[in-house]
Order: sequence, then structure tokens, then C-alpha cells
Amino acid sequence: MFSIPGKSPVTITPAAERQIARLMAQKSARGLRIGLKKGGCAGMEYTMELAENASPGDEVVEQGEARVMIAPTAQMFLFGTEIDYETSLLESGFKFRNPNVTDSCGCGESVSFAPLEGSRAKA
Repeated sequence: MFSIPGKSPVTITPAAERQIARLMAQKSARGLRIGLKKGGCAGMEYTMELAENASPGDEVVEQGEARVMIAPTAQMFLFGTEIDYETSLLESGFKFRNPNVTDSCGCGESVSFAPLEGSRAKA
């Protein structure tokens, strides 16, 4: 929907690719759907769910055994995002390096974006 021919809307690091493929295999899912919802102290939160099929309008990115489905309402906000998976002594999880984010909360769980034309909302 918001793609540029020949350019993937998101990039997936090798670590994220392995984790997505692992989750898909464990749950017999066809992909990981990512999106955004209103919430959190900065205004928007990323959502992730294992999915059986792409929904109408989803942008599908495949890399190796990993498949990411981007919900239509999130595509313009996620364009250019790098999806990574990091493991540390205290936590493990997906990390979104999103160049479109203008602000985030202290814990990094919610983000906000520049207002859209004619809109004052945080996405």
C-alpha cells in the first residue's frame, strides 16, 4: 500500500528472522502480523500476533523462513523500520528501530509520530 517498488517497507535482522521463524514453527503460524494501536504514555503501541493468513491490505515481507505481515493502518508509520530481536541478561524481545518515531516513553513500550496533515493526533 505504501511501498516503493523494489524496496522492502521494513527490514528484518538475522536475529529477528530466526526468532520469527522459530515462533512460526512452534505455533504452526503462517506469519507474524505487526501493527499499531492507541495506548501507552507516548500515544501508540506496537502490536504483534502470530497469524494464519494475511488480511486484506496487509503488506507481506518474507525473508528466509520468516514472514511479517504489516497491517494496513500501520504501514505508513512503519515504513523504513528495522525489526531486530535482542537478548540480554534482563530481557529478550523484538526491537523496532523506526525512523518515523518523534517521541517515546521512558520504558520504550510506546511511541508517537509527527502529526499527519491537518491532524493534531499522535498517529
